[in-house]
Amino acid sequence: MLDQIPYFTYILGAFIGIGLAAATGFRVFLPMFAVSLASYFNWIPMNDQFEWLSSLPTLITTGIATVVEILAYYIPYVDHLLDTLSVPLATVAGSVLFASQFADLGSFPQWALALIAGGGTAATISSGFAGLRAASTATTGGLGNSVVGTTETAGAGIMSILAMVLPVLAAIFAVVLIVLVWIYGRKVWRKLRANSKENV
Repeated sequence: MLDQIPYFTYILGAFIGIGLAAATGFRVFLPMFAVSLASYFNWIPMNDQFEWLSSLPTLITTGIATVVEILAYYIPYVDHLLDTLSVPLATVAGSVLFASQFADLGSFPQWALALIAGGGTAATISSGFAGLRAASTATTGGLGNSVVGTTETAGAGIMSILAMVLPVLAAIFAVVLIVLVWIYGRKVWRKLRANSKENV
């Protein structure tokens, strides 16, 4: 019945792609590991263009990268270094996972849409949490950063599962997150700028 809806596969792919892109905004490698694991065991289909995601080497590589990334965010100063890299890496990862849902669309529209929707979603959420970590460092001396890190890991895991199981709900959560980041992120950066000016 649902398959008879015009462009249903593209609509569903957009929901899944947005959810996965949002997940990479929390953690870069955990969503890629989740997709690799699910496709490796044939829990979700994977088209030929992105078959490398379901390979054993990719599964092992993303698994190791996921563990390293999660643990690294609990190390002082290293977490700040990762924040400088997280936005561009999340943009790339979000674009790739989004594009994996539109392989039959054609190369140019596929990657243009992936960069705008997938990369944009991932970059927005990633930059929002980078700002939250900066605010945590400024207000708690870094003591609250572990809480932020745990929240990010949990968010990445939940969004990855939702994107594959309940993609519509994942897409709704992604939109809500983007709005919250836009509203509160601007306030956080304004406070940080004001504090830096006062210190000068």
